[in-house]
Amino acid sequence: MNTQLDLTTTVTIGGDLTVGNVGYGAMQLTGPKVWGEYPDHAKGVDLLRKVVDEGVNFIDTADVYGPHSNEELIREALYPYPDDLVIATKGGFVRGGPEYSDMSAVGNRSYLRQAAYMSLRRLGRERIDLYYLHTPAMTDAPFEEIIETLAGMKQDGIIRNVGLSNVSADQLNTALSITDIAAVTVHYAVAVRLGASVRQVAEEKGLVFSPWHPGAVPGGDEGVPFHAVIDPIAKKYQVTPQQIALAWQLHRTPNALPIPGTTSLGHLKENVAAASIRLDGDEVATITALAPEDV
Repeated sequence: MNTQLDLTTTVTIGGDLTVGNVGYGAMQLTGPKVWGEYPDHAKGVDLLRKVVDEGVNFIDTADVYGPHSNEELIREALYPYPDDLVIATKGGFVRGGPEYSDMSAVGNRSYLRQAAYMSLRRLGRERIDLYYLHTPAMTDAPFEEIIETLAGMKQDGIIRNVGLSNVSADQLNTALSITDIAAVTVHYAVAVRLGASVRQVAEEKGLVFSPWHPGAVPGGDEGVPFHAVIDPIAKKYQVTPQQIALAWQLHRTPNALPIPGTTSLGHLKENVAAASIRLDGDEVATITALAPEDV
């Protein structure tokens, strides 16, 4: 039975910030290995302005992207910001150098508060719309204390909404017992379902679920079974497999807010257009069955 599914075109963060249901992940607007400034500075500024011109009003960044240069680029390109633009950033992940092996995490109260204030300064904001704990792994403070710090930052008006990144379902439930959580972001895609249990909790609790790398479809031998299913659907709708992968995200979770990243204006337009694709129930179920969920 090929039932057409109804979709909303917006999601609401924290009860009062309504944005379109396809955001933009700005991480690629950095140097190699997410270190340093984006090499083509003028192109980066222009692309961010095109993001807004295309109607995208949710941008995801982090202080560790660059580090710092990604937030600074967003401010240069878009300040003064449109009234409806929501910017999410993250703190608690640090890098001691350009190699991924230099990554670690810091979650103590003093550091997190300083990180948030510094993000405010770089972004030119008075309050951060959505502030994520970037990762609870490898950190120097108990998880519950970190959540209490974030709750205190919200109470103090530093941040408007608390978010969690790369957490488990158990950690999400623990956090929810301490304070309101507005959104979660994890790796979840047609071939990678590491965040499936988090997606399930987010759906049950009415939280925004913001998968990163959301439109990824594997290539090579690994991608053969995925393309065997997705490519015919893409041909039917006359779109790309990546657009079908994004559309599937929007059909999979009512409060989905995928954040595809790109440095290409053409890909940006395709990502935005994916929100208009209306898959039927059988197509969604077939794509969902391509990989096991971790629930």
